[in-house]
Amino acid sequence: MTASGVIIGVDVGGTFTDLFLLDAATRGFKTCKVPSHRGDEARGFLNGLAALDSLAGPATAGAGGSIVHGTTVGTNTLLERRGPIIGVITTRGFRDVLEMRRRDRRRTWGLWGDFVPIVERAMRLEVGERTLADGTIRTAIDPAEIRSAAELLRESGAESVAILFINAYANAENERRALAAVRAVWPNEHVSASHEVLAEIREFERFSTTALNAYLQPVIGAYLGRLEAPLAQQPSPRKLHVVQSNGGIMSTASARKLPVRTALSGPAAGVIAAAAIARAAGFENVITCDLGGTSFDVSVIAAGKSAVAPQTTIDFGLVIRTPMVEITTIGAGGGSLAYVDRGGLLQVGPESAGSIPGPACYGLGNTRPTLTDAQLVLGRINSSRPLGGGLKSLDIDKAKHALATHVGRPLGLPIAEAADAIVRVAEARMAGAIRLISIERGHDPKRFIAMPFGGGGALHIGALIRQIGLPCAVVPRFPGITSALGCVIADPKHDLVHTVNLALDGIDAAALERALRESSEKTSAVIAAAGIAVERIDVQHELDMHYVGQTHTIAVPLGTTAQGAAPRLTEDSVRAAFETAYRASFGRLLRGLPIAIASLRVSAIGHRPAFDASLFAPDPSASLDSAALGLRQVWFDGDWRDTRIWSRLDLPAGAEIEGPAILEQPDATTVIERGLIGRTDPLGNLIVRAVA
Repeated sequence: MTASGVIIGVDVGGTFTDLFLLDAATRGFKTCKVPSHRGDEARGFLNGLAALDSLAGPATAGAGGSIVHGTTVGTNTLLERRGPIIGVITTRGFRDVLEMRRRDRRRTWGLWGDFVPIVERAMRLEVGERTLADGTIRTAIDPAEIRSAAELLRESGAESVAILFINAYANAENERRALAAVRAVWPNEHVSASHEVLAEIREFERFSTTALNAYLQPVIGAYLGRLEAPLAQQPSPRKLHVVQSNGGIMSTASARKLPVRTALSGPAAGVIAAAAIARAAGFENVITCDLGGTSFDVSVIAAGKSAVAPQTTIDFGLVIRTPMVEITTIGAGGGSLAYVDRGGLLQVGPESAGSIPGPACYGLGNTRPTLTDAQLVLGRINSSRPLGGGLKSLDIDKAKHALATHVGRPLGLPIAEAADAIVRVAEARMAGAIRLISIERGHDPKRFIAMPFGGGGALHIGALIRQIGLPCAVVPRFPGITSALGCVIADPKHDLVHTVNLALDGIDAAALERALRESSEKTSAVIAAAGIAVERIDVQHELDMHYVGQTHTIAVPLGTTAQGAAPRLTEDSVRAAFETAYRASFGRLLRGLPIAIASLRVSAIGHRPAFDASLFAPDPSASLDSAALGLRQVWFDGDWRDTRIWSRLDLPAGAEIEGPAILEQPDATTVIERGLIGRTDPLGNLIVRAVA
C-alpha cells in the first residue's frame, strides 16, 4: 500500500469506465461508473477520476496515493488493426515467418482463406546473421548493415521496429549488438528485441509476440503519456501502475517496454477480484461471468487458483505467448446488437453499439435493438436509474420501436416476446461459453458456483443456474465495479521464461540452480523497482519438460522461494517432480524414454496487504423495510407479473429475497427469477440458489 493508504482502481471497458477508491487508513471506499469514450479511452479515465474525487471530497482527493489501471487499449488496437506502421529486421531467409505462422487456416475446410500480417512484407527486412540452435554464432552481424536497415525502415514510415533473429533464445549476442546499432539511429524508444520480450524456443510464437509488442509500443506509450501528464499536474500527484494479463500489476515503465503483456488487462483484474471475493465467502471453485457493455468474459477458478494459459490468440494469426489469466470472450454484452439474419434466425452480437451511440434507449442515434433494450422493455432495468451517470433516464419508447422494427416484425412476435427471445438467445450463447471453459475441459459444474459481475452479469443468474446446472451464484456487493476492485487488490508480478534445452540424465543440477537463482534475482528486481510497497516477494519456479521426441511440454512446479533464491535441486528431485506432473496430466508414465528440460520459468510476486472483504459488510441498522422500493410489472415466464423491487445496498445481512424480484444499485441490477431465492451473507454478497 502507498504511504497515504489511498489507492484507486480504474477499469476502462468498451462501454463504461469503472472506478473504486480505497482508503486503507479510514477503511473508507467510494465507487464510480462513467461512460467510456471509444478511441479516446484517456478521456473516460480522467472524467471518472474527476467524478470520483468529487464524491470522495477534497481531503481524500488531495491525499495522493496510487492508481492501478486495467486497460483494453492494447486488445482493441490489435482487434481493430489501428496501430502504427512498424518494421522488422530479421535473419536472412526468415522474413515470412510472421505470415506463414503454423500454416493454420482461418476456416478449417477448403483451400482458401486470407490473412494480413501485422507487418507488411516490404517492411520486413533481412540481414546477414546466423546463430545455431546450440548457441554457436556462425555469422556475426554487421552493425553498418543493421543501421542501414533501420534507417530504411524509418524513411518508409515505421514508428517502431522489432528485431527477430532465429535462435536468439539460445544466444542473444547478435540481437544485443543489433539492438545497440538500431538504437544509435532510431528516433524514439520503440525498439523491441525478441530475447528481451520472449527468450523461448519456437520462432513463430517468439516472432509474433515481439512484433505485436513493437506494434503496441507507440500506442500504449502515447496513451500512458496522456494519463500521466495531467496526473503529474495535480497538487498531490498519484503514481500510475498497470494491470498485466497475468493478473499482476507492473510499473508504467514496464508497460511501455512490454505493452504486449497488457492484452486482456481489464478482464484479468475482474478474475483476481472474483477469486478474492469467493475465497472470503468460503468458495474455492468458481466460474466467473463478466458481462459488460461489449462482451461476456468467462474464466475458471479451481481450488482457489485462476487458470493461467501460456499464450493466447487475440485474433486469427495474432499470437501472444506470455502468461495470462485464461479467459474466454464472446460478443454478448449489454450493447450487443440483435438482428434477424438472412436465414430468418435471431442473432445477438458480436457487433456492439458501445457507449456511443449506445443502445437505442440511450437516444443518441442508434435505432437497432440491443440486449439492454430488451431488458428495459421486459421491466428488468429501471428506466429512471440508468447505470453510469451519463444519462438521466432511458427512453423505453425508442427501445420498443427498435425491437419491433428489427426483431418483432421480421419474426412475427409481439414486442415483449421479441425482447424475451433476445434475452434467451444471448443467455444460450453465455451458457455455451461456460460449457466451453468448464465441461469441455473436464470440470464438473456441480462443483462450481457462478460469480456474475460487470454491469449486466447479475441480470442472468437464472440462466447460469438453470442451463449449466450450477448449485448457486454469488453476486458481489458491487458487481459493476468488480474489475476496478481487482485493480486495487492485485499484486505486482513479473514473469520470465528462458529456453535451456537440457537432457535430464546427467544434468548439472547446480548449474540449473544457478540459472533459476539468476532469474529469481532479475524478476525480484523488477518488482522492487516498480515503486509498489509490498510485504514480501515470493518467487515461483517451474520447468517446461517433456519426453524426448514429444513436441509439447508440461509445466513442472519446483516450489516457491523468497526473492533472489532458488530451490535446492538434484537430478532425482527434478525427475520425481516431472513424473508427478506428467502422471497428473496423463494418468501414466512412459517408462524408459529419456526426459528433457525445454525451458525454465520464474514468476516473482510482491504480496500487498490482503484485502479485507468485511469492508463491504451491510450496515447493522439496515432493514427490509428500508430496502423495499415497491412493485413493478416485469416479464417472467411468458407473462407480466407484479415484482418486488429492492434497494440492494440497503438489505441487511441474512435477508432472504424470493423471486421474482429485482435488486437495484447504482452499478448493476440483479434479477432473481421465480424458483430462486437470494440471501445476503455477512460480507454483503448475494448468494442465489434454487428454492428447496
